[in-house]
Amino acid sequence: MLTENFLPFLLTAILIELTPGPNMAWLALTGAASGRRAALSATAGIALGLAIVAALAALGLAELAQASPELFAVLRYAGAAYLLWLAWEAWTGTGDVSPEHAHNGNVRWFRHGLMLNLLNPKAALFFIAILPNYVDSKQSIMPQTLLLSATYVAVATSVHLILALLSARSQNWFGRNGHEALFRRICALLIAGVALWFLLSTTR
Repeated sequence: MLTENFLPFLLTAILIELTPGPNMAWLALTGAASGRRAALSATAGIALGLAIVAALAALGLAELAQASPELFAVLRYAGAAYLLWLAWEAWTGTGDVSPEHAHNGNVRWFRHGLMLNLLNPKAALFFIAILPNYVDSKQSIMPQTLLLSATYVAVATSVHLILALLSARSQNWFGRNGHEALFRRICALLIAGVALWFLLSTTR
């Protein structure tokens, strides 16, 4: 059910997704370090995570997290801790985000993408604080909510897919002698910085 608010919402979703965040930093590292298949698996996990958050928001469970300072804090710190753990693995080169683990299967990349979004309270805030502003109260609310939620997930997945494919093209450069450790540690610092930014930006 398209309304006059659909195009403004679409533009908003695109602008939000083009803003750097945890998903972008981690996807860039995953694609560059482990290649296209790993990055695509990570993108699929992120998409499912966003879809689950959207479904929970539609059921009203995301509002519970927003109304409960304790639950919000748990999600906030858990999300930041997860990012810091990924940053540590990238820095040491002993975890999933190093080239020597690239062929150990893609389920772990899918799982990381899923967890990053399930532990991200800002994802829930989008669906309960921004999306409702584009719902026309004069029409049936649920179909509009489902359409806008699906649109946002599609936009986010498209942006992440492009990033995953572009970053994967740098894998050959990443694997050359002298570049691997440097690039891995730069990305580790980037992810750690995103974790700190995540904590500051979700302060209530």
